[in-house]
This record gives sequence, C-alpha cells and structure tokens, in this order.
Amino acid sequence: MTKSISDDRQFRVIAAVDAGLSRRAAAERFGVSTGSAIRWVREWRETGSARAKPQGRDRRSQRIEAYRTVILMAIEEQVDSTLEIAAMLRTDHGAIFAASTIWRFLDRHAMTFKKNGARERAGAVRRCRAA
Repeated sequence: MTKSISDDRQFRVIAAVDAGLSRRAAAERFGVSTGSAIRWVREWRETGSARAKPQGRDRRSQRIEAYRTVILMAIEEQVDSTLEIAAMLRTDHGAIFAASTIWRFLDRHAMTFKKNGARERAGAVRRCRAA
C-alpha cells in the first residue's frame, strides 16, 4: 500500500487553490495527482478538514457483523456450513455475502474448522514387491 501524502502538502495545495490557482495547476505545482487535489479541496470546503484518512483497515466487516448472532446460532446448529449460512442470510434477511466474507467473519471470531486426524484420507495402498 502506498504511503499517504503529508498533511503539509495537502494544506499547501488547498492554500494555492484558495489563493486563485486552479486545482489542476496547484496539483502540477506540488507534484500530486489532479484527482487528489480535487478531492482535498472538496473535502476542505465541505468539512473544513483535509487530513489523510486512515489506510489499511477493514471498512466493510461491520455489514456482516450486524448478523453476528444469527450466524453464530446457525454455526451451533450445523458446523462447517459456510454455503448454507450464505443461503440462509440471503433468504431470511436479504443480505448477500460471498463465502470468503463469511470465512473471514468466522476467522475473526476464532471459529476455524480444521480437519482432525480421524477424518484424514486413507494413505496410498502399498504394494509388496516379490523378493
């Protein structure tokens, strides 16, 4: 992930635009993309803040976390039922989630389903060679 541009540079771009420079000219002058300059000025005018937003955090898990109790109850009834959980959420609640989203939810809640030794596949048949 790229590093965010310093707040100082953002404030200089905004100050240049407020002083009369166009957003494109300010972006070229300070070596940033035109889109960034446009977003910074818009954010500054709408909220009064131009600070960089946090990077790298999960922004969508709260959507599935809203169904936490429903999912955990379904897991208690039937273990290892990711696709069934996705179907249940779709039919009962109208919420559509990919299987990978459900797996990440389960992983966050330390509910991973590992195969145990009793269920391992049988080994290859060994053939005895004649002496």
